[in-house]
Amino acid sequence: MRKIFNDLLHLFFPKLCMLCQTPLVGGEDHICLKCLCDLPRTGHNFLEENPATYLFGGKVPVYHAAAFLHYEKGGHVQQLIHSLKYHDNREIGFRLGRMAGLRYQKAILSERPDLLLPVPLHPKKRKQRGYNQSEWIARGLNTLLKLPIDTTSLRRTKETETQTHKQTYDRWLNMQDIFSVVDREALAGKHILLIDDVITSGSTIGACAEALLTIPGVRVSVLAIAMA
Repeated sequence: MRKIFNDLLHLFFPKLCMLCQTPLVGGEDHICLKCLCDLPRTGHNFLEENPATYLFGGKVPVYHAAAFLHYEKGGHVQQLIHSLKYHDNREIGFRLGRMAGLRYQKAILSERPDLLLPVPLHPKKRKQRGYNQSEWIARGLNTLLKLPIDTTSLRRTKETETQTHKQTYDRWLNMQDIFSVVDREALAGKHILLIDDVITSGSTIGACAEALLTIPGVRVSVLAIAMA
């Protein structure tokens, strides 16, 4: 009976693709297949140098880095990330994480990290939002990678002002010493895969990596859903 009711409901009030507003068909959820296929992939190879690795060059010694999609102002990727961060659409993060995992699974497992570490939010921001979007991305990734997700070993200790209108150098300065490691012994000698939604200047992830790299034997790699 419930299935019949849902079918009738969708007949008169069909679910629409959040990107192109066309009705979704069976098996589609949130985004239609065409829009999924049209999302702008970066083509980054996780094991080789690419624009993501160049961004950290000379700043922080990241082991591997990659971003799955191109982020453009006004584009579909921005729309997805905005829905994830500001409209409680956690499922989008999970789905994008899984898509990125499908793209990088073989490469990541050949350089197998010990754990996934979502970039932490400041407690005040997390309370306001109700969740950390990077954790939902990590959950999607983990349906394929089957690695521990560590949400407690790294803490954001300072609430920084917005980065939107800052130049690259000022963004890096703004992010200095805002993360602290809670349990250094638990992370000693680990290969950590940092997870984030968007890489812009790299300053946030760079600050995370700098805090983690003070621990003996740690290697840090980076995987983001998108790169601006």
